[in-house]
Amino acid sequence: MLIPFENLPEESKIWIYQSNRKFSDAEFSEIETDLISFLENWEAHSVGLESSYQLKYNRFIIIAVNQDVQAATGCSIDKSVQFIQKLEQKYNVDLLDKMNVTFKNGEHIAHKSLIDFKKMAKEKAVTENTIVFNNLVNNVQEFNESWEVPAMDSWHSRFF
Repeated sequence: MLIPFENLPEESKIWIYQSNRKFSDAEFSEIETDLISFLENWEAHSVGLESSYQLKYNRFIIIAVNQDVQAATGCSIDKSVQFIQKLEQKYNVDLLDKMNVTFKNGEHIAHKSLIDFKKMAKEKAVTENTIVFNNLVNNVQEFNESWEVPAMDSWHSRFF
């Protein structure tokens, strides 16, 4: 069951998938259509999951589920990962590699390997004040408070 993102409880589970490239507006529109279809039919143990999504910066796919209504289980989580893998194949992108860092570089959203980000930190090309996307947040509250933050306020701080 698809509901508005803002109606999810703060403790709702969240998954963030970042693309290694920016999607075109047309691609993002197609992804949204496919994502809505997926979420409207997403279930665990034959019970519909109360879920929602956000698409951000033509680069991030954010999926959330209200675990108070019905918890996402192994099989339902597997189905969501399979959905993301199909998007990877369809658009020739990487959405599942967690060893990449995405951050703001002025108005631009930059995507680098973790190794390159470490080098940039060492060379002072990025600083503790660089806005990073902390994709390790676990729930809606953390997403709202700690997803888009200065590097010093996230796990990225260890590189400075």
